[in-house]
Amino acid sequence: MVALSVSGLLLGAIFFALSLTPSLIPRSAFVQGILSGVAFTIGYSLGVLFRQLWKYLEIPDISLTSQQRQRLRFLVIFFGACLILGFLWQGTEWQNSVRSLMGMPAVSGVGPVTIGVVALCVFLLFRVVGKGFRRIVLVVSARLEETIPERVALLTGLLVALLVYWSVLSGVLLQSSLYAISLIYEKLDLIIAEDLPPPENPAKTGGADSLLAWGSMGHEGRRFLTLGPTVEDIQEVAGEGREPIRVYVGIHSADTPQQRAFLALEELKRLKAFEREILLIATPVGDGWIDPGAVNSLEFLYRGDVATVGVQYSYLPGPTALFTDNKYIMTSARTLFEVIYGYWEELPASTRPRLYLFGLSLGAKLSGDSFKFYDIIDSPIDGALWAGPPFNMRSWRLMTDNRDPGTPAWLPQFKGGEVVRFGNQYGGYLGQEPWGKFRIAFIQHASDPIVFFSLRWAFSRPDWLERPRGPDVSPDLRWFPVVTMLQLLADFKIGVTPRGFGHRYSPEGYTLAWIALTEPPDWSEADLKRLRAKLNTYPKL
Repeated sequence: MVALSVSGLLLGAIFFALSLTPSLIPRSAFVQGILSGVAFTIGYSLGVLFRQLWKYLEIPDISLTSQQRQRLRFLVIFFGACLILGFLWQGTEWQNSVRSLMGMPAVSGVGPVTIGVVALCVFLLFRVVGKGFRRIVLVVSARLEETIPERVALLTGLLVALLVYWSVLSGVLLQSSLYAISLIYEKLDLIIAEDLPPPENPAKTGGADSLLAWGSMGHEGRRFLTLGPTVEDIQEVAGEGREPIRVYVGIHSADTPQQRAFLALEELKRLKAFEREILLIATPVGDGWIDPGAVNSLEFLYRGDVATVGVQYSYLPGPTALFTDNKYIMTSARTLFEVIYGYWEELPASTRPRLYLFGLSLGAKLSGDSFKFYDIIDSPIDGALWAGPPFNMRSWRLMTDNRDPGTPAWLPQFKGGEVVRFGNQYGGYLGQEPWGKFRIAFIQHASDPIVFFSLRWAFSRPDWLERPRGPDVSPDLRWFPVVTMLQLLADFKIGVTPRGFGHRYSPEGYTLAWIALTEPPDWSEADLKRLRAKLNTYPKL
C-alpha cells in the first residue's frame, strides 16, 4: 500500500476543517460529507502537487532520519485530527447561526459520523480516479522518453491523460447521463395527475374550445393552469375581481418554438387577453415550472385583470437544461417575446395592456436575453421582474459590478435607479433618480448562492461579504481560498430553506416587488395584510 503524502494530509485536513464553517444556507450531514470529502481531496492534491513541484525544481530536501519522518507524519496526522474535531465541535454553532437567521429550528449536532464516512468514500473515489490518471501519464511518458527529453515526455503524457479524461467525462458520461435524465423527465412530464382534470369551462385554456390540448401541456403546465386563484378568491381579498387569464403551451403542443409561440398568441387572442390591464410573459425554469407566488400575487394586486402566458422549452431541471441545447432554449424564449411583442406593438397604445416580463433563475436569464433594448426603443414594454438572477446572467453581472459607489453588492443601485432597481424579501427598490416608465426590478436574497456564486471566489474575496452584510447572511461566514467557492457550490442544493431565503422566493417578496414595479392602485395596509395571509394558503406548484 502506497503511503499517503504528508504535505497532502496536512493541506487536506485544513481544507476539510474549513469546509465545516458556515456558508449562505444550512447543510445536512450528507451534503456536508460530500463537501468535506471534495475539499479534503483538493487540499490533498494541492499538497501532493506542491511536493512534486518541489522535486521537479530539484530543491534540496531537509535531511531527516527515518525515525524523524515517522514522527513528522504522526504530528501531521495528530494536528489534522485535532483541527477537524475542533471544527466539527464548532460546526453545530455555525450551522445554527445560519438557521436562526432563517427562522429554522436549531440542530443539536452536525452528524460527525455521517460526515466522516461520506467524506472518506468521496476521497477514495477520487483517489481511484487519480491513480488511473497518473498511470496514463506514466505509461505515455515512459514510451516517449526513448525519443524525446524526459520533461517533454512527461508534459505530453499529462496532456494525453487530460484529453482522455475530458473525452470520457464530457462525451460518454455526460451525454449518457443527459440522455437517461431526459427519458425519465419526459415520462414524468407526460403523466396526468388524477386530481388535475381538464377545465370544465370550455373557453379556458385546455378546455373543449381551447386551441391547446390538455394532455400536451406537460405536468407543470397543467398545475399552473389549475391551481391559481379563482374569481371568488380575489373578491374575498380585494372586494371585487374577475377571472385571471392563464395560457400555457407545452413542449408537446407543437413541434417548433415558432409554432408554439404562435399557438400562444392565438390562444391569447381567443381569450381576449389583450383587453386586460396587465399582460405578463412568464418564462419558466427548465422543467416548465412557473413560480406561483409571482403570478398569484400579481393577479390579486390587479383584481384578476391580468393575462399570463408561458411556453415550455424543456422538461429537464434548470441546470440540466443548460447542458442540453442552450441555443434551442434561448431561441424558444426569444421567439415567444418577438411574436407577442410584435402583435402588442401594433395595438393602439391607449388601449393595449401594460406588458411585463417575468422569470425566475434560468427563466430570468432567458427572459433577460429574449430581447435587445434597441429592438424596443421605439415602443418599449413597461418592465420586467427577474427573480433570483443566476450568476451567469450578463446584464445582472454588468449592473452589479458597475453599481453606484457606496451601495452593497447584495442590494446595489445602478445609475441612480432610473431604469433598474434591486430589492429583496425586506423591500428595497430604492433610487436617487425618478423611476422612469420602462422599469426593471431584480429581486434577490443576500443568501441566494445561485445569484452570488462565481468561480472567481476561489481566489478573491466576494464583495457581498463586505460590511454591512445582507440581513440573512451569517456574521460567522468567512472567506477561504478555494473552500468558499466549494461551499457555494454545495449550497446549490435548493429546497432546504424556508420560502423567503436562499433560492426560494416568497409570495410576500413578490408582492413587494410588483407594488414597487407596477404601482397598483387602491391597496391599503389592511388589504395587503389580508392578501399576504391569502397567498400563503396556496399549494406549492
